[in-house]
Amino acid sequence: MTTTAHPLFNWSPGAVVFDCDGTLMDSERHWQDARGRAFRDFGLRAPSGFAERAKGVHYADCGRLMAESVHKPELTADLTTALLRHFLALVADDPVTMPGAVELVRSLSGRLPLAVASNCPAEVVDGSLERAGLREHFRYVVVPSTGPDGAVRPKPWPDVYATAARLCGVPPERALAVEDSLTGMESARRAGLRVVGLGPRPHDAQAEHTEHAEHADLWVPALHSPELLDWAASWAPTASGGDVE
Repeated sequence: MTTTAHPLFNWSPGAVVFDCDGTLMDSERHWQDARGRAFRDFGLRAPSGFAERAKGVHYADCGRLMAESVHKPELTADLTTALLRHFLALVADDPVTMPGAVELVRSLSGRLPLAVASNCPAEVVDGSLERAGLREHFRYVVVPSTGPDGAVRPKPWPDVYATAARLCGVPPERALAVEDSLTGMESARRAGLRVVGLGPRPHDAQAEHTEHAEHADLWVPALHSPELLDWAASWAPTASGGDVE
């Protein structure tokens, strides 16, 4: 593919908002391992296909899904606690960036406002990015918060992406989201951002049965894909791009 092959390459974002797990950090495998360990803590096994259902889901919702998937709703709180405990231990021992993450983030740093929108707890995101040497490049890290009604609205709710764009000082339609999960892509699209999807594009048959038949505006195999790096190199710096807080 060349940089003239896709219409999105004629557009430049005013800010870029990255997902963390599976996009910047190679931690989705840690979540999968943590789910398996949490299940085993209670003598249980994950049902077939559960890993795909849980990808990109907020850990509290994942704990509920885990309990429901084995028909033990009474274990929701315990499984959620075990899941987060195992994940924190795993990611602390092995914080690894996704291929191309460091190169792309450093190439954009100081040129555009950069933010992270994640379903993970803030301390997990901050810690992972800090250990990977990336935290200094991001002006904001946005995670789901508890509203006045006591409810938390993680992805696929649009809140984290809408907030990230607002904090970066651009309207949602001027911001670009970079995501690896369909849950996160739905969140970004609902917030009004354009979306780059990482990894294999879903089959048309699968996409037809989802709320958004087109999950992303552009699909690339990885962050170090030449078409993505060439496109990013063409983005004009914004006036406020260099102030990292």
